[in-house]
Amino acid sequence: MTMVAVREVRKVYRQGDVEVPALSGVSLSIDPGAFLALAGPSGSGKTTLLNLIGGLDVPDDGKITVDGRDLGTLSATALTELRLHRIGFVFQAYNLIPVLTAVENAEYVMLLQGVPKQERRERAMAVLDEVGLSGLYHRKPAELSGGQQQRVAVARAVVSRPAIVLADEPTANLDSATGEGLLAMMREMNEARGVTFVFSTHDAMVMDAARKVIRMKDGRLDGDKGL
Repeated sequence: MTMVAVREVRKVYRQGDVEVPALSGVSLSIDPGAFLALAGPSGSGKTTLLNLIGGLDVPDDGKITVDGRDLGTLSATALTELRLHRIGFVFQAYNLIPVLTAVENAEYVMLLQGVPKQERRERAMAVLDEVGLSGLYHRKPAELSGGQQQRVAVARAVVSRPAIVLADEPTANLDSATGEGLLAMMREMNEARGVTFVFSTHDAMVMDAARKVIRMKDGRLDGDKGL
């Protein structure tokens, strides 16, 4: 089964009376277990496409299927459930909750899922160990470096056991060594757990790490590199 199918998707944003096309008839398929980068400059449409795949926005035209579900047919409640249980998100700005500790941030999605407290804590601590944050469970985001905060964000995304993780510019705020370590960690999770990873990026390091790169330009696909 295809993990993601995008068919002739179009998206236009309106700025006053001006229409700005973000995506112009994009079609692509992503297989389960992919480690894939949507690459392109600012304004190419890659983040828009990532948000549409994650159900954070809706296309003006076309069809998107994720994990066998046609997003356009889902009610708001069903879409929320799909995001909660099947899709993990890693945002460029981390989006951690500042008043919560690292382990509490990692637990947050599982809390929404209704996972029992002890299981939540055990799973969160185990995945924080896995991303190299052992001993930092009780630090709040302000007490962590940018790289450590991004690792907490990755831990939060994967600990809920999603089918796919969508990561928007995950290395944008990191130095090269920290970024390389984060990508290696995500590649290891991809290979060990079979989780599908899709990145939006303009970072050559992410493109080099990806097994497939789909390039975008001006809201259209501009070729791909399969590895």
